[in-house]
Amino acid sequence: MAISQKLLNEGEKVLLSMRQHPKALFPPLFVLVLLLAVGVAVQVLIDQEVVTLVTWIVLGLAIAWYVVRPFLLWLTAVHAITDRRIITRWGILTRRGHDIPLKRISDMSIEINLIDRPFGCGTLIITNASTDGNVHLHDIPRVEQTKLLIHNLVNDIQDPSPRADEGV
Repeated sequence: MAISQKLLNEGEKVLLSMRQHPKALFPPLFVLVLLLAVGVAVQVLIDQEVVTLVTWIVLGLAIAWYVVRPFLLWLTAVHAITDRRIITRWGILTRRGHDIPLKRISDMSIEINLIDRPFGCGTLIITNASTDGNVHLHDIPRVEQTKLLIHNLVNDIQDPSPRADEGV
């Protein structure tokens, strides 16, 4: 899912559009395997049709909540970096979003934990000058290159003169 052109201002260009790394789906997949194992164990060990039926109904609801819902949230979440702002949108029934103008970014940092390293993803933490809190974008693919892109865009906005490495 890409950012809709309706969300962009006139002349604004999307430079990077992404969703969370698929690594974010590992916990729901683990829960799915665990719930299915419980269902099979109950079906094999308890030879009562009613108990088995009730167990599978409860497990079906648990799978919907702990597996299907996180997958749909992952599927509908999108982050985009334009030449003017960072746009995030997520939600299944209720769409939520957050826009951060690049000129309001006062600080950025990244967190790459041990599990993130093999996948090349991490958390991008953006401090917005107009609010007191930080915006955490979790499981961003290629988080270091993304941070560098945003850093260069912020520098270009604050100092629009040509950089030394670009030539004059």
